[in-house]
Order: sequence, then structure tokens, then C-alpha cells
Amino acid sequence: MAKSAKRAIGDVGEDIACTYLVGKGWRIIERNYWRPWGEIDIVAEDREKRLRFVEVKSISRALGGVGKEGGAGDGSCETYRPEENMHPQKLRRLSRVIQTYLLEKHIREQQAWQLDLACVYLDFETRRARVQVLENIII
Repeated sequence: MAKSAKRAIGDVGEDIACTYLVGKGWRIIERNYWRPWGEIDIVAEDREKRLRFVEVKSISRALGGVGKEGGAGDGSCETYRPEENMHPQKLRRLSRVIQTYLLEKHIREQQAWQLDLACVYLDFETRRARVQVLENIII
């Protein structure tokens, strides 16, 4: 089965986010931890040994244009902010899947962890990307 364009862009964004996080000294533990009630895009450990659950949102010129004007919902960076997709329902799903991960992996209760959002802005024409990490999102 062929991947959708949206899924392919998401995969590229996740790869770029992982490269960016490793460059910050983080260790990638797992990718695409999936359960029927949710998915964690990236599970990583930062330099302080804190677990980081990273949700990745990718925006591409292919969906409307980085730096171009466009109407709401066209996927462009001018009109869409990835953090807008972190609505209460999404946060509830992430909270549930994070708790599942912590229990399944037998992570000790004292282990520090947090949820982050990696916004990946892709420009396929110039083959450039920019990553912005919004840290410690409250769930």
C-alpha cells in the first residue's frame, strides 16, 4: 500500500526532528510507539537523563507554501501554527499513551519526563528545513 503524501511528509519531518534532537545531545529511544488510543512520535532522553516524549508536526511547501500567503487551512507557515493542533482531545490521547508507555516499560516513578512539540518547517524547493521545539507542554 502506497503512503499518502501527508504521511510521507510526516515521515520526513520525524527524520529531521530526530537528527535535530540527536544534534542537541539527545538519545532516541523509540519512534512511533503506537497503541489503539494514541501514538508517541519520538521517545528520547536528553543530556540530563530526562525522558522526552516528542510530538512532531511538519509543515511543507507542498501543502501550501512556506512563506507564501494563503487561506486558512492551506498548510502554509503563514496561516497555520503547529501548536494549534495540540487541542484538549489530542493532549488527553497523548497523556494516556505516555502513561501506557511508562507502565509497559517499567519506568520508575521518580523518572523525570516531559512532553515537547517539535515543529518542522519543510521547504522541498530549496531542500531546507527549520526545527522549533516547544518544550514542556502541560497535559
